[in-house]
Amino acid sequence: MISLPLSPQFSVGPLLVATLVVIAFYAEPTSGQWLAYDRYAIEGLETWRIITGNLVHTNGFHVLLNLAGLALLWLLHGEHYRISRFLKVFVWCCIGTSAGIYFLSPYLIWYAGLSGALHGVFTWGACMDIRRGLRSGWLLLAGVAVKLGYEQFTGSSDGVAELINATVAVDAHLYGAISGVLIFLLMLGLSGRSQAATAS
Repeated sequence: MISLPLSPQFSVGPLLVATLVVIAFYAEPTSGQWLAYDRYAIEGLETWRIITGNLVHTNGFHVLLNLAGLALLWLLHGEHYRISRFLKVFVWCCIGTSAGIYFLSPYLIWYAGLSGALHGVFTWGACMDIRRGLRSGWLLLAGVAVKLGYEQFTGSSDGVAELINATVAVDAHLYGAISGVLIFLLMLGLSGRSQAATAS
């Protein structure tokens, strides 16, 4: 029998993120003007956009697609989503996605959406599965690697772009996924240091 991660300690984090996304959507167009990732605004020290750009969306279909993705991730890896840990991972995935866009994709001036950060949470969760000895973690990483490679070579889906009324920022997916793996490795290293210090 499949056990769903319904406990508050596993579900509150994703629910908080979903709530912020919905609030930002209903605050449009003000939220898009002040919260979306905007290279020129960030250079003008509106640095909050590095995080908030991941919370705003272009239209209702965009919101629904990303909230569905968040729900699927919770169903897949919810047992790893203790509140403080999930929120830390999510925020760092947002930062990693935006930093990747800023430094590595200078042509991408404007960005909005949760998908980059979700790719990061996905790869982090897959790495957590691997740490627990689950072979499915390797399959998940391989699957997302194939998806990212396909996107880099072929570009975004025209159908999805039309649905969300924006070009799909495939680079954001790549930077988010890499961020998730790096965050996992950093957390693993810090955990190892902590255990070594306790043992000594």
